[in-house]
Amino acid sequence: MSRLRGRWLPLTVLVGALAALIVSVAWVAGSGFERTGPTAMMGSLARGEPMRNLADADRAAGRFASRWNLHVGEVMQFSKNYYAELLDVHGKHATEVLVEPGSGAVHLEYGPAMMWNTAYGMMPGYGMTPGRAPSRAAAIKPDRAVRIADQWLRDHRSGLHAAQPDAFPGYYTLHTLRDGHIVGMLSVNATTGDVWYHTWHGRFLRMSPAMDR
Repeated sequence: MSRLRGRWLPLTVLVGALAALIVSVAWVAGSGFERTGPTAMMGSLARGEPMRNLADADRAAGRFASRWNLHVGEVMQFSKNYYAELLDVHGKHATEVLVEPGSGAVHLEYGPAMMWNTAYGMMPGYGMTPGRAPSRAAAIKPDRAVRIADQWLRDHRSGLHAAQPDAFPGYYTLHTLRDGHIVGMLSVNATTGDVWYHTWHGRFLRMSPAMDR
């Protein structure tokens, strides 16, 4: 019995830690409490305003981005959510967020934006100032990221291929295309080459181009 308890202890600790993280994120999102550091990017106060179109989602993402001196680039509408790129003052890709259609709540996108982003994610690089990308160059260059993405699509999403990548801190995100039309997106880790397909969007509907703001 003691041996069994020993096996379950690490899992129990992990579950407890995750539960605490979820509760803390929910509290920050619901209270409007402004925090500094990467965890401030994880939640935004829901304004209770349904998103009617891309312009509404753009404004919601812009309010979220302004806390980090970022601005909105490309905005996309899917059947399950709105997606927006956030850019830094130099126009470089900083991170990705989702806007909930029903409430206008904005939060970091699931997956790569949380787990791979070395500047704005949940686990930024050691010794870094939040919001500052690591100085070392990506091990995987953009052209190789496209080849990796295309190989993964051939193996897992037949008929799709990858568009040119957008470089975020620590990873690339690429639109997936069928006959030249956007279907969805995936990300490629710039160090390991791992691929993460964005399964949470639903069907692609429309997009607005990045704008100078």
